[in-house]
Amino acid sequence: MLEKGKNSPGFIIFSVFCALLTLAGIISLFGSWYTIDQSERGVITRFGKVTHIAEPGLGFKAPLISDVTKVSIANLSVTHDEIQAYSKDQQPAKMKVSVGFHVPPDEIEALYTKYGNIQVMADRLVNRHIPTQVENVFGQYNAVSAVQHREEFVKKVTNELKKALGNEPLVVDSVNIENISFTDEYEKNIEERMKAEVNVAKTQQMLQTETINADIAIQKARGMAESQLSMAHAEAEGIKLRGAAEAEAIKLRADALSKNPLLIELITAERWNGELPQTMLPNSSVPFINTKNNDH
Repeated sequence: MLEKGKNSPGFIIFSVFCALLTLAGIISLFGSWYTIDQSERGVITRFGKVTHIAEPGLGFKAPLISDVTKVSIANLSVTHDEIQAYSKDQQPAKMKVSVGFHVPPDEIEALYTKYGNIQVMADRLVNRHIPTQVENVFGQYNAVSAVQHREEFVKKVTNELKKALGNEPLVVDSVNIENISFTDEYEKNIEERMKAEVNVAKTQQMLQTETINADIAIQKARGMAESQLSMAHAEAEGIKLRGAAEAEAIKLRADALSKNPLLIELITAERWNGELPQTMLPNSSVPFINTKNNDH
């Protein structure tokens, strides 16, 4: 009789109902709470409609009718291994470009409403705009200048990408162009050109050095010439002064002789050694002896 009761339709229905009720209880128990990491935010929806954005930590929701979609706010990146573009001088190049970005916490709801998740947004926005902006900016440079001014080139790409995504729920953190490769032939030409530029720079440096050395030599020569000229002027001035002094002395002596004719005889007498000449001409007078009588 008991065996027949367990197999009755009413008992089976009751058992199924209890099992479903237990399962619903378990689901409700485990589906009524959630955890959000520090680098995430949670989009809480009820019947598909966003009710609020959950902060990091433990949270509770209505089971079965509410869902939680976790969205990362950490820094993310996408990489394009081979973007092909042409330079201003029509040289083809391939570039590896990576872009770092993140979703601000206050843009989580906008991102979910517009794109549903980050992956869809990255595919529709970042991956679509990266090649376009790289090609546009690279086309403004010659091949050589793009390599030589890579920092400026990357900055322009970053600014253009930020401008293109300015109204979207993300922030571009960085753009990194890891490699710019040209055809083998063109890279060889670039290498030869750079070597030539280095040689030109060395030659210019040598010329500048020689010019500086020449200027130094000129300054030294000029200094020596000025020094010798100064010495010559000083010597000439000394000679002039000595000549003037001698002329003045001669003039003074001449004035003295003109005023006193006997001064010559006095000087002659003072310089005489007291000896008379051994030979004399006929009718000549004895030196220093005046035979005339001054009284007459």
